[in-house]
Amino acid sequence: MARDPAFVLRYLAEVEELAEDVLAARQQIVDLDVKRNRNREALRALQKNPEPDEKAMVCFGSMFIELPKAKTREMLLQDQEELDEEINNLRKELRVKVNRLYEAQGKPELKGFNLNPMSAEEMKLINRILEG
Repeated sequence: MARDPAFVLRYLAEVEELAEDVLAARQQIVDLDVKRNRNREALRALQKNPEPDEKAMVCFGSMFIELPKAKTREMLLQDQEELDEEINNLRKELRVKVNRLYEAQGKPELKGFNLNPMSAEEMKLINRILEG
């Protein structure tokens, strides 16, 4: 039973497009994670020098600006929160994209891929139950 070449070409183009979306999302997650790690390193460097009155040199694009350490730390913490939120959103979107790709390929949905980690509150409740 021969298939129509146009149908096969459309199918392959669709699968290729979905696969590129998955790869692009993964790369974006990696890039944001690298930025998050750099911010973490900067926060740690600010923490090592306990003198809050000093100023820190901060790189914005291609220029350096001297800012108070407290303001720099506040900016880095805010950036960390935004990066965490964006990475989590991308991971949720990635799950959907991977499921669409598997569906287009005729593969079954991944089992256990839609799991979410437990929150700190949930862990505390479980520990209380286990302790008695």
